[in-house]
Amino acid sequence: MAPALAQSGPIVERILVEGAQRIEPDTIRTYLTVREGDAFEPGQMDRSLKALFATGLFADVSLRREGNDLVVVVVENPIINRVAFEGNKRIDNEELEAEVTMRPRVVYTRAKVQDDVRRILDVYRRSGRYAVSVDPKIIELPQNRVDLVFEIDEGPATYVRRITFVGNSRFSDSSLREVIATKEERWYRLLSSSDTFDPDRLTFDRELLRRYYLENGYADFEVRSAIAELTPDRESFFITITVDEGQRYRVGDVGLETSLEDLSPEALRPEVELAEGDWYDAEAVEDSVQNITERVGALGYAFVDVRPKIDRDREAGTIALTFDVREGPRVFVERIDIEGNVRTLDEVIRREFQLVEGDAFNSAKLRRSRQRIQDLGFFKSVEVTNEPVVDNPDRTVIKVDVEEQSTGELSFGVGWSSTVGAMVEVGVRERNLLGRGQDLSARVSWAQRRSQVDLSFTEPYFLGRPISAGVDLFATEQDLEDESSYEVRKQGGALRFGYRYSDNLRHDFKYTLQRQEIFNVDDDASLFIRQQDGTEVLSMIGQALTYDTRDSRLIPTEGYRLRLSNDIAGLGGDAQFLRADVEASYYYPLGDELNWSPEWVIGVRGHAGYMVGLGKDVTIQHRYFLGGSNLRGFEASGAGARDRATDDALGGNWITDASLELRVPLGLPEELGLGAKVFTDWGMSGEPDGVPDGSLDYDMTLRGSVGAGLLWSSPIGPVNLELAMPVVKESYDREEFFRVSFGSRF
Repeated sequence: MAPALAQSGPIVERILVEGAQRIEPDTIRTYLTVREGDAFEPGQMDRSLKALFATGLFADVSLRREGNDLVVVVVENPIINRVAFEGNKRIDNEELEAEVTMRPRVVYTRAKVQDDVRRILDVYRRSGRYAVSVDPKIIELPQNRVDLVFEIDEGPATYVRRITFVGNSRFSDSSLREVIATKEERWYRLLSSSDTFDPDRLTFDRELLRRYYLENGYADFEVRSAIAELTPDRESFFITITVDEGQRYRVGDVGLETSLEDLSPEALRPEVELAEGDWYDAEAVEDSVQNITERVGALGYAFVDVRPKIDRDREAGTIALTFDVREGPRVFVERIDIEGNVRTLDEVIRREFQLVEGDAFNSAKLRRSRQRIQDLGFFKSVEVTNEPVVDNPDRTVIKVDVEEQSTGELSFGVGWSSTVGAMVEVGVRERNLLGRGQDLSARVSWAQRRSQVDLSFTEPYFLGRPISAGVDLFATEQDLEDESSYEVRKQGGALRFGYRYSDNLRHDFKYTLQRQEIFNVDDDASLFIRQQDGTEVLSMIGQALTYDTRDSRLIPTEGYRLRLSNDIAGLGGDAQFLRADVEASYYYPLGDELNWSPEWVIGVRGHAGYMVGLGKDVTIQHRYFLGGSNLRGFEASGAGARDRATDDALGGNWITDASLELRVPLGLPEELGLGAKVFTDWGMSGEPDGVPDGSLDYDMTLRGSVGAGLLWSSPIGPVNLELAMPVVKESYDREEFFRVSFGSRF
């Protein structure tokens, strides 16, 4: 009786529930904090009311007292019958359904719907649309059911209008914009999302900048901030990236230490890719670690850990490197788990790994594997980690988490060049066909003097091995009336095989089968061209060995390229010849030594080629021609052997040409992308087979020219405008004072 006597005031004798439809009254009573026999205490009533609302089952709840009864009145939340999306064109229903928590047969609550609205907004913002709005609507149905409709106004895409760098003095804004993945808005990026704002991409840009500066000697580099400001109309972003470049370091002493028995440090010296006096390069340090790891592993040491020790001397501007080679932990790879690849097959990712299940774990190979996966260009982000196996410390599990990105490309170009005239070009490419890592491209170009169609397919891992294989189909028609008084039509295909010995060294083999027709030969053309009027079948096999360290294939500023190629025709077909070519180019930034702007770049290029007929003369379409792109100041095919009677260019069986070029900045605003250059070109060519000397204008003499030009990094690619003047020539050579090359694909 004591508890009852302790009660003060009215007591709850009964708890009555009104308005319940799907939910049992006894279930509702269990949510209350007040019980029959408790006092009508306001605090207890308030807590019970909050407890009922917290269940998310009710749209409205009220409590009232009727005598000694507590009456609980509830209005149940409806059940969702269907979830629909309206107005979404850029993002399909399946992707949105995966983000929202509302589902059919789930209880509708305002809080959950608002959470889903925020999730939908996040999806659109990741795709670069910040002007999107989402309005959830409900359609009431019988039996307390509703249809939930998210009405979406996608709005315009939110583009990056401008990217500005603060704190950079060594590299210009335009140079750094080429490094990062985010791009400024341009009309020609029709099928690309790189110019829409993506916070994840901006985070990746910070890493790209850090890597770029570390590769160029700036070991103290830091990205202080990367701020994206949305314009008031919510249609554009202005991105400001503040960097601290720090000082640039050269490599000081380079040492090797090892605790492994019977292993001499000097035996590993050839594996180090940096020498004293070089500019510090973090990528070269990582490559050296990888080389040493592979070398030590080849010597029989399965468990090895190579750690580079760095000692900065800021006063001297040097970094001393010591590679410490020691025995690593005895851990094996149990398995490799891959997540996030919706489209790309696991096999495409696994074949880039330098570790497989059962291998001795190696951190250097793990880092290299991550970089190889990132370099595929199929993924926006790549995370590679390893975790120990529970209850098995000598085993580890490697986890790969990737986020895929678009790999399709559409290119469109218009322009004009001195060689082919006005031109239009359209291309389509898919770099990850069906998620298999295969490359398929098609390109069509029309020009005043040349039309061409190309179809190309490449399998990067032929028969499961790191050998690229591909097939090309092509058709070309070209007007050579001005040079040699005829037109030529070619159709054919090629089979390609290639193998990469290292990141820089590649070996390629190619078989070409081609039908070519020389037609529309002028009546007054050279006799030696009229004799070749008709059709010829070419069956040719060739190989090319290339070593390339250039930092850019488009506008290189540093590095060199060496290429040796050989072709033999005559394995079937009509043409029979043997050809050999050697090419070399070297680029060096003068600013490194003279403390000038890095836009001061000197480039040297050279080429030599020789061919000989095998039992028959080499026809005109396979000969070497001098002039135009390989000898500025002269027309295409404008220097070399010509028919004395008709002035038609006949080409030759050998050639040598070289160029020396200096690129200089103009001091104009970086946004203009304008630079200047001065150059000199020199070359010689041989005479053709089967043409009597008395019929030729030919002298085995050196030709040369000097000139200057403008280089414009335009939104549609590089444009070269060049003025050149021959300084060594023959009287029968054809000159060309002005030359323009324009219309790179974009």
